[in-house]
Amino acid sequence: MSGRGTEGKDEAGPGIDRREALRRVGSVPLAAGLALSPARLEAAQAHVHKAASRAAGEKPPAPTFFTPHEWATVRRLADLVIPADDRSGSATDALAPEFVDFVLGDPLAEPRERENLQTRVRGGLAWLDRECRSRFKKAFVGCSPSERTAVLDDIAWPEKARPEMAPGAAFFTLFRDLVASGFWSSRMGVEDLRYSGNTFVAEWKGCPPEVLAKIGL
Repeated sequence: MSGRGTEGKDEAGPGIDRREALRRVGSVPLAAGLALSPARLEAAQAHVHKAASRAAGEKPPAPTFFTPHEWATVRRLADLVIPADDRSGSATDALAPEFVDFVLGDPLAEPRERENLQTRVRGGLAWLDRECRSRFKKAFVGCSPSERTAVLDDIAWPEKARPEMAPGAAFFTLFRDLVASGFWSSRMGVEDLRYSGNTFVAEWKGCPPEVLAKIGL
């Protein structure tokens, strides 16, 4: 699969199909089992929307948790999890990395939970760089699309990962679910789902016949 991220719009790279990511995220609580209450989710997206409304040409705010190198890695990896397609933009277009950065420093989170999550994400990013340096003598952000694909193919599906890849697979599962949580709770993600709730209907004509037929009514 290929997608276009915000860093290098013309560069083709690997992508984890967004429909598969949504299916997997839908089978577990948001953000890989984190207890994201409605208040915390709303706070995270309020932060993201504030970043999105910044004036054109204004320098984007720096992340509060990630280092500059980690931030570059997060943005690159996020767009490989959810690349742009013909339906909507990529994870970075939806400001999913900003969502993840906020969640990692969430003041409403229980301190031990927050520190555990920070350790898992930061350690996973370090693992990713170590693996890439071991194979290709460069960090993840410096790798070519095919080199990134080679690493991600080994960690994208935990049930298929070799034992030595287990730490990377655990990190990627966590990261993917965080990014997907940010994407599909964003305005862009809701539009991507084509969610039609919370809208005024002037006239209710009943359930469409094709839907009734599908459910056997």
